[in-house]
Amino acid sequence: MAAFSATHCRSYSYSHSSSINGGQNQRFSFSSFSRLSVPAKAIRNSHQTVVLMQDGVVATKVTPVEKETPKEKLKDELLSVTSTKEWDEKAGFDSNENESTVSITVVGASGDLAKKKIFPALFALYYEDCLPKHFTIYGYARSKMTDAELRNMVSKTLTCRIDKRENCSEKMDQFLKRCFYHSGQYDSEENFAQLDKKLKRHEGGRVSNHLFYLSIPPNIFVEAVKCASSSASSGNGWTRVIVEKPFGRDSESSAVLTKSLKQYLTEDQIFRIDHYLGKELVENLSVLRFANLIFEPLWTRQYIRNVQIIFSEDFGIEGRGGYFDNYGIIRDIMQNHLLQIFALFAMETPVSLDAEDIRNEKVKVLRSMRPLRLEDVVVGQYKSHSKGGVTYPSYTDDKTVPKDSLTPTFAAAALFIDNARWDGVPFLMKAGKALHNKGAEIRVQFRHVPGNLYNRNFGTDLDRATNELVIRVQPDEAIFLKINNKVPGLGMRLDRSNLNLHYAARYSKEIPDAYERLLLDAIEGERRLFIRSDELDAAWALFTPVLKELEEKKIIPESYPYGSRGPVSAHYLAARYNVRWGDLDIEQ
Repeated sequence: MAAFSATHCRSYSYSHSSSINGGQNQRFSFSSFSRLSVPAKAIRNSHQTVVLMQDGVVATKVTPVEKETPKEKLKDELLSVTSTKEWDEKAGFDSNENESTVSITVVGASGDLAKKKIFPALFALYYEDCLPKHFTIYGYARSKMTDAELRNMVSKTLTCRIDKRENCSEKMDQFLKRCFYHSGQYDSEENFAQLDKKLKRHEGGRVSNHLFYLSIPPNIFVEAVKCASSSASSGNGWTRVIVEKPFGRDSESSAVLTKSLKQYLTEDQIFRIDHYLGKELVENLSVLRFANLIFEPLWTRQYIRNVQIIFSEDFGIEGRGGYFDNYGIIRDIMQNHLLQIFALFAMETPVSLDAEDIRNEKVKVLRSMRPLRLEDVVVGQYKSHSKGGVTYPSYTDDKTVPKDSLTPTFAAAALFIDNARWDGVPFLMKAGKALHNKGAEIRVQFRHVPGNLYNRNFGTDLDRATNELVIRVQPDEAIFLKINNKVPGLGMRLDRSNLNLHYAARYSKEIPDAYERLLLDAIEGERRLFIRSDELDAAWALFTPVLKELEEKKIIPESYPYGSRGPVSAHYLAARYNVRWGDLDIEQ
């Protein structure tokens, strides 16, 4: 997908299954949001009138449940700091049942995720004219807060990072005027009903669409969904819920969570978000494969020797032990972020770019995977280390972590896919905290050239002659291909050089944050970057047996120094399959 621009958010069309209040699904094809005014079109059948709205929303044309108050009363009940004239001019709200509006409720609005990611992403979308004409944002949390206090809190995290930076302060003011707050308990239907009344006032008789973002702990997901579904669903448009990870701790708890959510929502209403799927280089994976003839023929066991998916952070848990110690690095990073990248990388060509076609292929890959064995897994935990006069703490030094914790902060695994394309190709995956650098990348190491005439120039280390495709997801996004090349001169000296696509150098536009892309997709009903329930089941089925074995046998993680390259056993694991970790190359 191209980078955002001010006048063009998206132009592609796709097929979308619209769920109205969890009712029967109907399939429509429509284009994405546009700032241009497009007349509504009525599509009639023998049962009902269906209205295709200007922003792609499909809704039955019905009379609102309750008669809206007159316009004067609506204005009186809006924010006191916003004058009637200013609201009319800047927000453009009028009572028109042939228009639609989107109400976005951030449940858990006082938390770090909401402040640091969700509100800034919504502002970036607003700045780029990617949100619909009529929208309202509500923060919902247990904390007591006024609208003005919410706006003050949100304003501290908004930045004018967009490349144009024109009229940013003005845009901020306009955006903050669309932000409101409602205090309530997450398990109170009464509190959500009060929120719904406020949403109706802002919706002004339009077709209402409700998006709830659950930025709350997973143990209260179900209660919040129950209350939102019963007391604050849209009466005449769609209702969708974005659910943040973790989606359970294992197959059993994940299945219970899914079953509980589906008591109140249909699968089409549930958007399980994994922000790594919104990253630019992950989004580009299918383009790289399926739009370039030079890569797709090579994407098989005949040419690829191994694939490495690597995630590393150069800092520890830093006070997040209460959450992290209950999950560990495998559940926190590998089972979701890295496995999703894995599935996108290894899947077969989908029938189309439709969300269900792509997700079908991802599920096929996950179900084709060989059961993960304990001997193919290495776990580690960082220990205290002094460097440059600075002492870095161990994992168990953190006050939020039990002193006898066996929770791994590092894990490496060798995975295999038992299908015709990938049979015998090791997929090595590792993730860790408190390592020597920060980054996430995919490394594709190709097979050695048969009968290579220049082997003697590389000596006994044939890995130095390996062609390698590197997709750097973060930071400093790039795609580069390592090739063998002759060093200029009279002699015959070979060098491994990079054919480099460095995003910062090639593209002047700033890359959107992953949450921007995913929030926009959720508003538009585009599901291809969200996780389906059977996909989640297949992912947990792969890791759950190993996780249980690690915990039941109380496997002690191997210690590694803070700031190091991880446990030594990870190198032995790779060597067992004749692989050398690519991120340890001195050429980096």
